[in-house]
Amino acid sequence: MKIQISDNLIRHYLSNVYFINGHSYAGKSTMVKMLSERYDMIFCGENYHDVFPREKLSRWKQPGLCYFDTMSGWEEWLNMTPEEHWNWTNQVSQECIEVEILELIRLGASGKKVIVDTNIPPDVLREISDYHRVAILLCDPPDITATRFFDRDDPDKKFMMDQIRKCKDPEATLKNFNSWALYHPPVEIDWQHTGFYTYTRSDFESDTREEMLAALAEHFGLNKGK
Repeated sequence: MKIQISDNLIRHYLSNVYFINGHSYAGKSTMVKMLSERYDMIFCGENYHDVFPREKLSRWKQPGLCYFDTMSGWEEWLNMTPEEHWNWTNQVSQECIEVEILELIRLGASGKKVIVDTNIPPDVLREISDYHRVAILLCDPPDITATRFFDRDDPDKKFMMDQIRKCKDPEATLKNFNSWALYHPPVEIDWQHTGFYTYTRSDFESDTREEMLAALAEHFGLNKGK
């Protein structure tokens, strides 16, 4: 018998978990970090599902999450076509849903509010959460990550650029890597019309973090009772 857990039960156990999803480069990671610090929330940054022990993943049940253990090298991954990359990321996203929900139930059991930079898609969030616990951050233009991905100075971006430089044709590999952000898959999330609260980032030159933080805090009701 395949185990299934009803959405109303999951919703109850995630009642103090707040989710942020949306476009790349829209400020999700920054907002999750700032909200966790400002409102004393448990921080779950990007890829928090990595807390699950890799050795306990199954290559048959979680092939997407196990891909980096089976690939021939970084050049193979970096030279996926946009369609291949989208198929892989979609597979990983689906596999992560179970891991993330279980981890969030564990964290939420403390009674403390939890703020999450999540990849759980809107259709699933509609089943396990509600309007005032989900925010969708958007970019205008939405594909800005294709030109500004490496503007952010963090270890992951540096590692990725180092691997691109090691490829046989770094210029072609970088071009291919940037093309992933421009690919429009056959089934694409309509981030503008999820039914959840949205906040659009269109100013990429000024520091608008406090403005965005205030809007999200109001939406999540984090100032109530203060």
